[in-house]
Amino acid sequence: MAPYQALYTDNTSQPRAELQTQTQTQRRRNADVTQTHSHPRTHSLILPETTRRRQHSASADPGTVRSQRAEPRHEVQALATLPSAAMKAVAAPPLPGTDRETPAASSNNSPHADSNSSSSPSSSVSVAGDVDADASSSQKVEDILTACKWRDIGRLRSLAEGKGGLLTDALRRRAWPLLLGVEVPSGEDCSSGSQDGIAAPGDPPVDWRDLPRHRDEDQVQLDVNRSFIYYPSNLSDSELDQRKSELSALINEVLRRYPYLCYFQGYHDICQVLLLVLEPKWRAPTVARLSVLRIRDFMLPSFAPTTSQLRLLPDIISNADPKLRRHLAGIEPFYALAGTLTMYSHNIEGYRDIARLFDVFLAREPVFSIYVFAQIVLDRREEIFEIDEPDMLHVILGKVPTKMDLDRLITESSRLFENHPPETLPSWRRISSSSALKTARDVKECATQTMEQGEDFFHKQIKDLQWAELYDRVKWTLWAYRRPAKAMGVAVAVGVLAFYIRRNPYIINRLVALFSR
Repeated sequence: MAPYQALYTDNTSQPRAELQTQTQTQRRRNADVTQTHSHPRTHSLILPETTRRRQHSASADPGTVRSQRAEPRHEVQALATLPSAAMKAVAAPPLPGTDRETPAASSNNSPHADSNSSSSPSSSVSVAGDVDADASSSQKVEDILTACKWRDIGRLRSLAEGKGGLLTDALRRRAWPLLLGVEVPSGEDCSSGSQDGIAAPGDPPVDWRDLPRHRDEDQVQLDVNRSFIYYPSNLSDSELDQRKSELSALINEVLRRYPYLCYFQGYHDICQVLLLVLEPKWRAPTVARLSVLRIRDFMLPSFAPTTSQLRLLPDIISNADPKLRRHLAGIEPFYALAGTLTMYSHNIEGYRDIARLFDVFLAREPVFSIYVFAQIVLDRREEIFEIDEPDMLHVILGKVPTKMDLDRLITESSRLFENHPPETLPSWRRISSSSALKTARDVKECATQTMEQGEDFFHKQIKDLQWAELYDRVKWTLWAYRRPAKAMGVAVAVGVLAFYIRRNPYIINRLVALFSR
């Protein structure tokens, strides 16, 4: 497993039975506080600030809670205004025995019933305005469907960056696999299909359960045990266990089919979002391409590529705001680790909000997530200037604000990217040419890359890391022994000179004659 231990401060050795007991106890407490409104399940395995979120949630005004939970209806109203043909294309009726309905449109008994809204009453992160049922929304739905039909990734990128992103999970089910280059057979689309995710299209029909266990599966299970903390918020114990079982199977399938990948803590947060949005048939192929072609740097056996990515953050801030960069001098950029490593799925508590961010992250190059974090820091410059203590700065910078206008954040991050592209950053030159940041620099080209190419990039990057580590070892060894080496070099030089003079005594005679004049 890749060495990412900074994301969690919990006891991962707790048995599953104890976790379930804690979850049941917390559910009873939440029921006492909110009565008719469920609260995101939390337990001792999450970060400490969750306790404060829970307390804030308990004191929330019931009217506010009701209004926030009613937001998903806007999406249903928006779809209701579409022509019948578009309605059928966006949300086909679910097959018997499946859970194909979108979270916004499903019944209250569905596992997805409330997952398309901010599942926590205390969640204040929001997309700028709900998706209104107007002509512009209807036109955007048709534009998304047309772009999916023609596999127009450039157009999908533009739509994903626009207000509201890809709008609904029904549309995301079509667009996300296409953005990642999943091969969809002619006559099919990614919004259909209900069988379990097995081999990706074109792969041999080998059941992943028959493949050898991956070395990181024990850690996978520990992380899956603490998944689905914030959303969906209305699952029964049996439904929660079913979701966790699906998540574990999804992660293990990808790892077994591509055993060279190294699992990292936080990977389950990413997979959780994709599991809630996508149809079972397309989950594993989509997660596999995301892992091998987009977030490959995090799944290497070394932490170095992740560190190299984080080094871009100070460069961006320095170009955009030199005064702020000077104030942050000496602060290592590891405060951005949890956000960039998990595509912000570890920081954002609302389902609609993280789905909105995934729209743009899947539609844009991997390095864009670094620019998003840089923009978050730039937006907080006044708050940051009030703090001088390095330790306090690191803590504050590592927390993603709870109140953000995501549409504005994405727009400003895109502008920051255009004004200071990666190629202008000093640290960009130190990024391996096989890094996903460079091989996926063009999203259209990345969508055409094969999994074999991704594996080749993976092994080339390992070789680059080995050479870089060897260079660093030699450099630091020479630096550590610079004084003895200098003395030894002088001694060797004197010895060589003495030997040469002994073999050529006329040099001494000439020097004596020169100074005797």
